Amino acid sequence: MVCGGDLKDIGVEVEAKLGIILSAHKMTQQNVVLSKTKSGINRDLTVAQKPPAAPGGYIPIPRRRVLKNLEINGGQRINAWVDSMRASSPTHAKSTSSLAEEHSSWILRHPSALDMFEQIMDASRGKQIVMFLDYDGTLSPIVDDPDRAFMSDSMRKTVRKLARCFPTAIVTGRCRDKVYNFVRLAELYYAGSHGMDIQGPTRDSKYSNKDKGEPVLFQPASEFLPMIDEVYNQLVEKMKLIPGARVENNKFCASVHFRCVDEKKWSELAQEVRSVLKEYPKLRLNQGRKVLEIRPSIKWDKGKALEFLLESLGFANCNDVFPVYIGDDKTDEDAFKKLRDRGQGFGILVSKFPKDTTASYSLQEPNEASIID
Repeated sequence: MVCGGDLKDIGVEVEAKLGIILSAHKMTQQNVVLSKTKSGINRDLTVAQKPPAAPGGYIPIPRRRVLKNLEINGGQRINAWVDSMRASSPTHAKSTSSLAEEHSSWILRHPSALDMFEQIMDASRGKQIVMFLDYDGTLSPIVDDPDRAFMSDSMRKTVRKLARCFPTAIVTGRCRDKVYNFVRLAELYYAGSHGMDIQGPTRDSKYSNKDKGEPVLFQPASEFLPMIDEVYNQLVEKMKLIPGARVENNKFCASVHFRCVDEKKWSELAQEVRSVLKEYPKLRLNQGRKVLEIRPSIKWDKGKALEFLLESLGFANCNDVFPVYIGDDKTDEDAFKKLRDRGQGFGILVSKFPKDTTASYSLQEPNEASIID
């Protein structure tokens, strides 16, 4: 493992590999900024350090509270929901001058990671860097068809090089198996379904727990699988009425994509999703960019997954660890906040436009980006 003092000896290589992941999107993405169950942990879980305890089942939220955001005042509540959908999927139909002014103010609070690269490297020297990467919009472009969010060969090479230098994890809302098929790198950690399905390296890696003989495997919401399957099947039928809607089974969550749905149909789509969700008080709704996600009501998210992986790697109480999380969506905010609360490392938000975030730095579509090799 590359630890502490080792970074001093390979400083040039460290900067090169971290620099690659910060700048490779110029080549690979033209339109995207670089940007327990009650029984406890899965029996197959074997790690060098004891992992954090999994949540004790779902959050016991009263049914009335679960449905509050969906049913109060009938149509008014649906309108509020649709407004929230618009807010999470902005069109940014503002004047050029207004956008420029807003961006200028925002970038002062969240400076470009590329502009601040030397300062970032200075802060990381003598520490163990651990990389956490979102997939859609970070390693692959945002596309209309989620099944075609392919990772470029050049980006795959970049991530492989990164994983040789640091422990590296893909943390995504997608199904773990699907993202693995996109990435096809066995030396990484994969945290699918917003961290509810975690698998460690399956190929020999200096960062895997080879002494234990098994990779990390953690599924804190396994009891919800039959329920998610039921919801997915119902949503598939409901969305047949909405042109352009797509439903994706991400194992521990069901995702309804409305990127290709006419905005005039969003209210109808929200009604259909509501009609399914109201029958499942143990599930909750989350929103991302042009997607509605129904997932278990457990105290688990991308921030918890980040914390779990750090502890699994033996860095839970380590002062010399430097986690870096790069992501582009609302769900990545849980990880950004976790890093800020820990006072270690930093988050990088990938976004063309200003938005509220707890990330320390940002990445846009930078003309000045260049490949560092």
